[in-house]
Amino acid sequence: QVQLVESGGGLVQAGGSLRLSCAASGRTFSTYAMGWFRQAPGKEREFVAAISRTGDTTDYADSVKGRFAISVNNAKNTVYLQINSLKPEDMAVYHCAAAPGGYIGRVYYFAREYGYWGQGTQVTVSS
Repeated sequence: QVQLVESGGGLVQAGGSLRLSCAASGRTFSTYAMGWFRQAPGKEREFVAAISRTGDTTDYADSVKGRFAISVNNAKNTVYLQINSLKPEDMAVYHCAAAPGGYIGRVYYFAREYGYWGQGTQVTVSS
């Protein structure tokens, strides 16, 4: 199995930037397709970004396209979410997730497709 620990959240003014990190331990990191989800109070968990097992394909929710970027560093067993131009509606707990055995070049959009989850990191946006 794999354990995931997120970090990098905090309080940032609207228009600012953050880089979230998700450190993985366990299986070889390249075994997993990875994703980021977020959940605001009283709302359903929402897809944010995903990257394929080989790291060559990415996709994003429409609400974050052009502002967020997902990347992975296999040597460090870490996946990142660069967040730019923060908006108040981005405020949420952000979770990373891993999907074992993903097809090469495929990304996953639904929480049920991921087998492992981190506990989350809080992103708070002031305005």
